[in-house]
Amino acid sequence: MLTLFRFFSVWPLTALHVLGGALGWGVWAFSPAYRERFRSNCAQAGVPFDMARPAIAEAGRFVAELPKLWLRPADASCLANVQMQGQELAEQAFALGKGVIFFGPHCGSFELGPQALSEVFGLRYGAITAIYRPARQAWLAAIELAARQRPHFAVLPASLSAIKAMHKALKAGRAVALLTDQVPPEGLGLWAPFFGKPAYTMTLAARLAMQNGAALLPVSCERLPKGRGYIVKIWPPIHLTDSSDLLSTVTNINQAIEAIVLSQPGQYLWGYGRYKTPRQDAPKQDSPGKDSAAKAAL
Repeated sequence: MLTLFRFFSVWPLTALHVLGGALGWGVWAFSPAYRERFRSNCAQAGVPFDMARPAIAEAGRFVAELPKLWLRPADASCLANVQMQGQELAEQAFALGKGVIFFGPHCGSFELGPQALSEVFGLRYGAITAIYRPARQAWLAAIELAARQRPHFAVLPASLSAIKAMHKALKAGRAVALLTDQVPPEGLGLWAPFFGKPAYTMTLAARLAMQNGAALLPVSCERLPKGRGYIVKIWPPIHLTDSSDLLSTVTNINQAIEAIVLSQPGQYLWGYGRYKTPRQDAPKQDSPGKDSAAKAAL
């Protein structure tokens, strides 16, 4: 399988996105459960199907571009075809000296976003720390481990020690990156509204911000058509107040995610089980969890 990944890693991005578009529609055609969840999530968000329809192909494009993003040489920049917007917002946040929490949804190329941020800000402000849940498949876990070790980008398997590393990074004025629309294990989240419906939502980003005073900055990574590259956009920060509590902060984070999704309805993973019941296997010590190629990225 690694050989297959290497084969696709040298393909032009345009060709990979053509292949990925076909893959996305293939999954749509053969999975009634996926189609039902996709339509249900769109309806919950008030997004007409025609506006979300491009996301069927975009989900496949996300998978198809992974070999190119993961097997890029460690010394090769990912910024050649990346446009960065809102960089001044991050500069202002770093200047406060309390760390920065970059967060975003399963939208666009959410694998590329943290890599681009680490290249832009890592050299000046220190490595960006992110956590992920390793794949159960040995071949995929090996690729993940090798692919995510980049200069100025510290990526750690999900564990208590990884969370401690995030606290340490923020206390040092550095940044962390999180996918905040993932459904966490039971005991690691709160039920908070997401497009008007209760969704079990991770509290990690909110707790990190409230405990360290770090800035909360939403980030999106939009995939441009015809393989022309990406737009990484840093959105205005979420401001905490003296009266902010955990639930209100988590709700504000969800609202920021909603804004990103509504700005790019054709790139969100509408098939993701956002409203599912959390699993009951929250790790009590350092241990890997579950993942798949399409959900592996932070």
